[in-house]
Amino acid sequence: MMFVGSKHCQRCGVAAAVPEPRDGEARHCPRCRAEMSSLTVGATAVRECERCLGLWLDVGSFEKLCADREQQSIVLGTASRAPTNAVGETSKVKYVPCPQCSQLMNRINFARCSGVIVDICKGHGTWFDRDELSRIVEFIRGGGLEASRAREKEELKEERRRLWEEQLAKDRQASRIGLRLDDEHRLNGMASARGLLKFLLD
Repeated sequence: MMFVGSKHCQRCGVAAAVPEPRDGEARHCPRCRAEMSSLTVGATAVRECERCLGLWLDVGSFEKLCADREQQSIVLGTASRAPTNAVGETSKVKYVPCPQCSQLMNRINFARCSGVIVDICKGHGTWFDRDELSRIVEFIRGGGLEASRAREKEELKEERRRLWEEQLAKDRQASRIGLRLDDEHRLNGMASARGLLKFLLD
């Protein structure tokens, strides 16, 4: 967290730039509706709510952050931990609107196993309540993202194998039914031929 007007982070000394919003529009915090300030931490453009200390990252900025260890270090260097039970925190789930399109965002467990529930608008970005971004960066740096991707690959492989086995079983079943029908046709044909011979000989 940096104070408005700060030229450098008081913790790590990284220069802070305050760019103009790209689209020229103000963005409001989805939690407390206060106007968010626009700033750059390292090379990552973020919007910060100075009231609840939540952060908004657009899709591109978050993707860059996930891939760049240097940017992750900067985020960890500027993060400050909130008390474990912050005043006003409730366990009640509340869906919040996207600061850009105002549609309610989806709540997901980042990487399906991080334990950090974030609010996502697929088209515009991700909302992080206080400390969530630093927890995600710690998860990524601890190898959590790679482990999650490896697990997803294994699940996909297992799903393909299961579908292949199901298809094989269906093909065998269809083959058995086809053989039975062929046998029935042969028996019916033989019975018809016997009947015809009997008719002709009598």
